[in-house]
Amino acid sequence: MLRGLAGFNRDWLRSDIPAGLSIAAVGLPSAIAYPAIAGLPPETGIYASIVAPIAYAIFGPSRILVVGPDAATMTVLAAAMGAIIAAEPGTAGVDRIAIASALALGVGACCIAAKMLRLGVLASFLSRPILVGFFAGVSLSILVGQIGRFTGVKIQSDGLIPPLVEMLAKSSLIHWPSLLLGLAMFALLWIVRAFRFKVPGPVLVVVLSVVLSAIFDFQGRGIAVVGDIPSGLPSLSLPALQQMPLDKIVLGSAAIFLVSFGAGIVAARSFGSRTGEEVDANQELIGLGAANLAPGLFGSFPVSVSDSRTAINLSTGGVSQLAGLVSAATLIAALVFLHSALRILPIPALAAILATAAISLIDIHELKKIWRISRMEFIFALIAMWGAISFGVLNGVIVAVAATLVYLLRQTMFPRDGLLGRIEGRHGFFDLARFPEARPVEGAAVFAIQGSILFYNADYVRMRLTSVAKALPAETRCLVLDASAVTHIDSTGAAALDAVAEVLAKRNIVFAIADLSEESRGILDRAGVIKAIGVQNLFNGREEALRALIGTVGETDAAMSAGKSS
Repeated sequence: MLRGLAGFNRDWLRSDIPAGLSIAAVGLPSAIAYPAIAGLPPETGIYASIVAPIAYAIFGPSRILVVGPDAATMTVLAAAMGAIIAAEPGTAGVDRIAIASALALGVGACCIAAKMLRLGVLASFLSRPILVGFFAGVSLSILVGQIGRFTGVKIQSDGLIPPLVEMLAKSSLIHWPSLLLGLAMFALLWIVRAFRFKVPGPVLVVVLSVVLSAIFDFQGRGIAVVGDIPSGLPSLSLPALQQMPLDKIVLGSAAIFLVSFGAGIVAARSFGSRTGEEVDANQELIGLGAANLAPGLFGSFPVSVSDSRTAINLSTGGVSQLAGLVSAATLIAALVFLHSALRILPIPALAAILATAAISLIDIHELKKIWRISRMEFIFALIAMWGAISFGVLNGVIVAVAATLVYLLRQTMFPRDGLLGRIEGRHGFFDLARFPEARPVEGAAVFAIQGSILFYNADYVRMRLTSVAKALPAETRCLVLDASAVTHIDSTGAAALDAVAEVLAKRNIVFAIADLSEESRGILDRAGVIKAIGVQNLFNGREEALRALIGTVGETDAAMSAGKSS
């Protein structure tokens, strides 16, 4: 506890207080705007921006990370809430805040459970390319969701294309003052970004639009405004979980957890690389768990690591979690004293903030980089983007996970392998296919496999070894399988090696295995493979195997040990 405040001294106040004020200034617009993605009132975003940083400051391990509402997390939340609401009886009164709070508690519980099981590795489950593609799809969903707020037209359809078609059909209902205001604020945000003004764009938009709303009475002219925001502090309450479909709550919480935690750790490591702060995913689970449980208990929604707030914290010199606490205190003051000003904040201005945030989720530079590095990973990024667009964000998470699994399977389904030989005057073994000057060892064959031999690739390995065995010259006395890079063999893999041993036995060729791990040896022993090939044909290395089976390998033992590479 309190690791983010460890070693506190008063000199930190000069850095953390200005940083906290800056975080609050940048965070307030998004705190008001982001809840709209999930159909929640604006005060829930302010509550989350207050209680989550306090909880993280107490339980989180990082000094610099700032948690808060996140556009991508809100989009997955909106999808999860939609599934839960659809499962409710038509006559039941839907309490969206209670559902969001229940999901926040669920995400917090997922974090704590993952910590207890040491599953911080889940942060790396969604690869960077798949996250980039998924967020690009999410951003398009957010952009389409702002059509109604920009135009003042109520859009009832979901997805990507149907809302656009509905908008065209209702074009006569467009409220042009709302559209012009929204586009003007959107343009202002990009001007601020292009010219790098010192005042953050969202802060400028909120202040300017509130001033204009007060002067020109936007609400009286038909432009929608935020409306009443409670001026009191959030109160402790527990959502009525017994009245909700718990299966949908669990599935929704797991989806939000996977996306928010995966993206949050990517962001944490990115910032950590700049400051030299090590990021332990398992420890971050405690901080993020607390940061989600707190909003769940105070009528709010799930949060994640906030890129924008953490960046502001770093750029303004924040050195500890005191900056997050100052930010929370500032937002409490804003909630108490500025609620009347926030009430007249025009909705089209919030739409502009959300649209800009959505566009920032499309990382064109990273997509180009992925295309340059690996076309296959780029294809998987597009699959993740297509899943979020075509099947909705919640199903898009499933598509992203499935794409990750397919990608992993593809990477390991065809392990790298090859026959090895010698190059005159050089130590070690070399792949005959890669080095034309390499020659096979006379009277023997050395075959290396780099990867596990498991149920989904065992048949491929068997066919490769069998084809090699059948093509060996008649004078070949042994085939040595170099298993130094084989990390695991399962029962199906053992059966494949047993079949290879039978093929070699029919040709009177000794099947030997070198550098087999203890775990894999146990599997082969229990499967009867070692008995079939003979325990005397297991060796510690390729050189030892060749010396025992053909008497010589053409080089001294010392040279062999120096050149054990392929």
